[in-house]
Parts: sequence; C-alpha cells; structure tokens
Amino acid sequence: MSAGFHSQNELQDGDIIFQTSTSSQSKAIQLATKSKYSHIGIIYKQEADYYVYEAVQPVKLTPLNEWINRGKGEHYIVKRLKNATEVLTTDVLEKMKDIGEKYRGKDYDLYFEWSDDRIYCSELVWKIYKEATGIEIGALEKLSDFDLSSEIVKQKIKERYGANIPLNEQVISPTSIYDSSKLVTIVEK
Repeated sequence: MSAGFHSQNELQDGDIIFQTSTSSQSKAIQLATKSKYSHIGIIYKQEADYYVYEAVQPVKLTPLNEWINRGKGEHYIVKRLKNATEVLTTDVLEKMKDIGEKYRGKDYDLYFEWSDDRIYCSELVWKIYKEATGIEIGALEKLSDFDLSSEIVKQKIKERYGANIPLNEQVISPTSIYDSSKLVTIVEK
C-alpha cells in the first residue's frame, strides 16, 4: 500500500495517530497493555504537508509519510477529539504547539517516568492535550496495572529497572488514549 492517503483532507491539526511500532520494546508494550498499538503522536499540518509530533529519540516533528512507513505494515489509525471543532480553535492549536516546543529535543524516556525531563510517546500527547485544553485523554495508570506476566515483558522490565521496578509510577499508555471515549476514529488504514 502506498503511504496511503487518498484522504489527506480528512486529517486535521491535533488529530492523534496510532501505529504498531517495530521498536524492540513494542512487543512488550503490546503484551503489557493488551493492545496492538504501541506508538502515537499528534498530527500537525504545515502549509500543504502533514507531520507527526512524536517522542522518539529525541522528541521531534516527523513527516507523516515517513512516520507511517516506519510502522508495522504501514497500518495506522487516526482519532480525533469528539468536540474538536469547539475545543481545537486556532488559539488552542497554537498553544498545543507552544507547549510541545518545550519538549522538543528532549530525550526519549526509556523508564516511563512522569517527570518532564525525558518523555515517551503517549506522555507527550497526554501532557500537550492536558496543558492546552484541560482535557485528560485516557486514564492515568500505574505500572502495576499492566499485565507484567509474559516473559517478553519481564525481560524488558528487568533490562530497564533491574530489581527496582517502580510499580507505583504514574503512566499513560497508548492503549489508554486509544480507548478514550473522548475520541472518535477518523481514518483506519
């Protein structure tokens, strides 16, 4: 499948895009959260082109086609805030971009900590929305809420944390955002 939008005009600033990452931790995230989606970002349009603001290494703006091509099977889903037309005004979108700027260039957070020093993909999206709109998309969880029973998950956790697993660390998963009742699906490719 080509980069796939016969329907670019369907996309809007502030849309949230989900994919299955091909990174080494993706499988562990999928198993722990019981979802195939392990990576997300926010879509922004600049002139005629679309980009995804994402937390990889480091936090950056990635051309949309490049982002889609990086995902497993080039499959992606785009969701939008149900009341986006009222909430995501030009001013709010500017505010989202300004808030996002303070994270630009920050290191990817391998430890899924809630601090702003390093940042991971769903944390970036959640914090931008929360700070710019006051809306919490997806419920915050603790590491202990996830299914940590699979060997792949155990291995990743051991690799990251050794014996000191921060089970009470507040986390937001891509799945939690994906499952939010505040979002509607716009595109599925």
